[in-house]
Amino acid sequence: MNAYLIRRVLLGIPTIFMTVLIIFFMMRILPGDVAETMLIGGSSGGSGVSVPQETIDALKKQMGLDKPLHMEFLTFVWNTLRGDFGDSLYTGQSVWSEIKARAPVTLQIALIAKVLAIVLGVPIGILAAIKQDSMPDYLLRFWTITFLAIPSFWMALLVLLVGGLYFNWMPPVGAHPLWEEPVTSLKQTMWPAIILASHSMAVFGRMTRSTMLEVMREDYIRTARSKGLSEKVVIARHALKNALIPVVTMIGLTLGGLMSGTVVLERVFTIPGLGTLFINSINWQDYPVVQAMVFMVALTFVVVNIFVDVLYGWLDPRISYGTT
Repeated sequence: MNAYLIRRVLLGIPTIFMTVLIIFFMMRILPGDVAETMLIGGSSGGSGVSVPQETIDALKKQMGLDKPLHMEFLTFVWNTLRGDFGDSLYTGQSVWSEIKARAPVTLQIALIAKVLAIVLGVPIGILAAIKQDSMPDYLLRFWTITFLAIPSFWMALLVLLVGGLYFNWMPPVGAHPLWEEPVTSLKQTMWPAIILASHSMAVFGRMTRSTMLEVMREDYIRTARSKGLSEKVVIARHALKNALIPVVTMIGLTLGGLMSGTVVLERVFTIPGLGTLFINSINWQDYPVVQAMVFMVALTFVVVNIFVDVLYGWLDPRISYGTT
């Protein structure tokens, strides 16, 4: 097991490095100049305003953007290895402090969405498989396909329009810490979390149904039934564990998707989380913030996938982590 974990961690390093490399150079090829943008007061507020090149060069030197591109990249990699993401080019604040201030609300939305998706999606898939080709199965499949087809941003706009036009209701804007004002915080994040969970719930439901149907046709399920075990015992002890292996993989892969899904929903519901910070940083060409956030998302993907691989061994003892 230890050798397997070390091997998986080593394989994850190139993934993170390539992600960082791509986002580093992509940010540099975007049109515009971050120093000029800051001097003219924003990407949309400086049309027709000219700034002396000497002033732009001086600001670039102050921000450390006057170095060759490869030197900037090496500096960024070295600082990242030391846990130093630098300072925001736009606000001058530490990147880590910017992320730390906005991370709780985004993590709250993502975790609530993940829990809702699992708690609703897996039982839906199990019920649909047990009641295959019956009315409940047809209804649940229609429900999941509907949520798969509807984009989350469109659903968010629909909630706002229906709530405002017909019920004179709008969700509270902003973000309050859960540990200080739990009721207000849940009111602010519950609707984005529900909308974000709807797509993942549909994915988990359909995946669980497919794997359950496949497992229920296996010989050991027929053997368990021939021994006189009740259907509940057959499903809970023999079918569910094996059927959940692909579902666990999907749950791990969609975690990063939930984090990225908050980008649009935070914008729609005016929540100052990591998604809003990410969009603003791209608009401002705030390289350190964007690079740090992409690095953290890539690291999250790698860590979650390693955890999922280890979880396989508990779900299916036949899986071996020995060298092959």
